[in-house]
Amino acid sequence: MKRYRNGEIWDFEHDVNMVAAAHCNGGKNDSKFLNYGVNGRKVILGIDGGTTSTVCICMPLIPFTQPLPDPLPVLARSVAGCSNHNSVGESAARETLEQVMADALARSASTRSSVEAVCLSVSGVNHPTDQHRIINWLREIFPSHVRLFVQNDAVAALASGTMGKLHGCVLIAGTGTIAYGFTEDGREARAAGAGPVLGDWGRWTYADPSWARIAALVPVVVSCADAGDPVANNILHDAVHELASSVRAVVERLELCGEDGRDPFPLVMVGGVLEANRRWDIGNEVISCISGDFPGVLPIRPKVEPAVGAALLAWNFLMRQRHQEALGR
Repeated sequence: MKRYRNGEIWDFEHDVNMVAAAHCNGGKNDSKFLNYGVNGRKVILGIDGGTTSTVCICMPLIPFTQPLPDPLPVLARSVAGCSNHNSVGESAARETLEQVMADALARSASTRSSVEAVCLSVSGVNHPTDQHRIINWLREIFPSHVRLFVQNDAVAALASGTMGKLHGCVLIAGTGTIAYGFTEDGREARAAGAGPVLGDWGRWTYADPSWARIAALVPVVVSCADAGDPVANNILHDAVHELASSVRAVVERLELCGEDGRDPFPLVMVGGVLEANRRWDIGNEVISCISGDFPGVLPIRPKVEPAVGAALLAWNFLMRQRHQEALGR
């Protein structure tokens, strides 16, 4: 383990260890405090990194023999800026990710040695080479015992609705749009992922081409549609059908609906575009389109944010690895 780029962001660990040492010398005489922070607990980090912001959640390691509690315990939450390397560059993205992880650990009075697993779900991770590159970088930051997992940010969004289980389909419509699905045996498929819900398929020209700027037009279009503007209504109808088509492509490719098209499967709906907005509820319109083809669809509006989904992914990945290791003994 070594300090990366800005080593000073980890200076808080010295203070945490000093407090832990005081616990040891104050009558507890328990060396675990020196390894696992002030409270002597093991933790998991879940990170949701996107084009707009990056969120890190620090959760205690819940025993695998116990059911997940409701509500889930969150020790700390930290927020930083964009961590999509395609948007801000590799160096800036890494600096943001390292800062947000350090902040979450500092707020929970934990250190890197107390971390058991990290799941980093970030936009721009689209190929195994992306995963390997980021894991190698994380390995420079964390001790060798820490289990590291890297996924696309859509995977954390799915997990936020399925409590960490990779099964079903997620539809994200916000700054960007993507449909991403998993089967229980590990197959995966994706569709869309080409930018804002309004699309930019060569039909539009913007002075500011940033995705956030284009996505910000959605409320304007919805307001115009509410006022009866026919062009705005046509744009939203097209957007609904584009979103529904992306979900349909994933569901059919993975056969999530079964051979007869009626098997139940979760469809997790994430993103500000899919939230109700006066008379125009894009999310419900998409569900109506999907339900006509797949009667078994089970729409889910997550109760927790994607960063918690990433932490739950880390918990599930770690539990599976521990189980496999136990069987191999």
